[in-house]
Amino acid sequence: MGISKLDFEDLTSKQKYLIETVRQLGIKNFAPRAHLYDAQATFPHENYQDLSENGLLALCIPQEYGGMGADFATYCLISAEIARYCGATALTYNMHICSTLWLVLSKELPMTEMQREECELYQIKHFSRIVREKAIYSQPISEAGAGVSMGKSYQTRAKKVDGGWIINGTKIFASLSGSANYYGVVCTEQKDMASVEDTLYLAIPAHAKGVEVTGNWDPLGMRGTVSRTLIFNDVFVNDDAQLLPNNIYFKLTQYYPYIFFTLASTYMGIAQAAYDFTVKYLRGEVEGIPPIKRRKEKIKQFVVAEMFIKLEQTKALFHKVIHETQFNPSKAKRLRIYAANYTIMENSNELSRLAIRVCGGQSLLKTFSLERLYRDSSCGAIMRPWSSDRCLDKLGFETLYEPGEIDD
Repeated sequence: MGISKLDFEDLTSKQKYLIETVRQLGIKNFAPRAHLYDAQATFPHENYQDLSENGLLALCIPQEYGGMGADFATYCLISAEIARYCGATALTYNMHICSTLWLVLSKELPMTEMQREECELYQIKHFSRIVREKAIYSQPISEAGAGVSMGKSYQTRAKKVDGGWIINGTKIFASLSGSANYYGVVCTEQKDMASVEDTLYLAIPAHAKGVEVTGNWDPLGMRGTVSRTLIFNDVFVNDDAQLLPNNIYFKLTQYYPYIFFTLASTYMGIAQAAYDFTVKYLRGEVEGIPPIKRRKEKIKQFVVAEMFIKLEQTKALFHKVIHETQFNPSKAKRLRIYAANYTIMENSNELSRLAIRVCGGQSLLKTFSLERLYRDSSCGAIMRPWSSDRCLDKLGFETLYEPGEIDD
């Protein structure tokens, strides 16, 4: 039995094909490997080889550049499907795919003709690396107390020099550290009175002189992301290392806040996986457990009913948001992004908790996926830039204040 997909209606033929491709990879390869990546806290290299061989590293690269040309909604659906089998693969895949998706989305922003020409040159450069060289990109953004979403400039600085940039700084929780070929670093141009508007987005080769991966990696969940600390010490990159023209990253965050929502796709998939495991377990269909049906007890039926309702509520918000994306969204749509992000992150962990409660002691064994789903889902609520607390803060303020309003 089991549920074969995330059960969304109105999928395009392309979406159906891609989801089925990922489903087959997930069942045959991703799911059987997931416990090893988790136990050893190692990067899912084999899964990335599968993604590469199926053209999925170029999922959102336009077809004219050799990619699949998937749009925002399609990516979110694919990411959620991957997460049903391996959350760490889905979460790191987000960092890679968004390194291309942001470049595509930026074309819709108001720009000068010179900036558009820059964009074209950057896309040719970086898309070619992924399509032809099978390069993997990451997005080390996190810093202590800094970031566009917090209205504070990044402490990692890039100084303009002849022919390129010199970068100095530190990035924490840098997923794919030691495994990506290029680190797509969001940093601040070094100048007097620098602000968030002076944000740069640069691709730094992992092997560049002055790049260091440091620190241990032994976290509660999402262990396969290998999100160690990155240090940049006088790292030089050429001018064409830019992924976006100056200031365009900041504009993208203002005009298209959906770019911060993509992380939620991973946790949507985990929520579905927790529910799927529960149904299979109670029906006696989980491999490795004697086929004893546990579905007769009313209390178990009630908990599963509660899980189904919570899952459907979560999926409805997810589906609504990914299909109504637009530049410069209305206040209502912007608030809905925060609400959806909060709901998915919180309900992913709650569904995993309910699954453990109804399945009982055996579900705590590392032999089965549910224990890992619970730990991985615990990470969602604290993930930047939109942690659950941050979403509540933005919702509370923006529901009560119109732009420019202040209290005396």
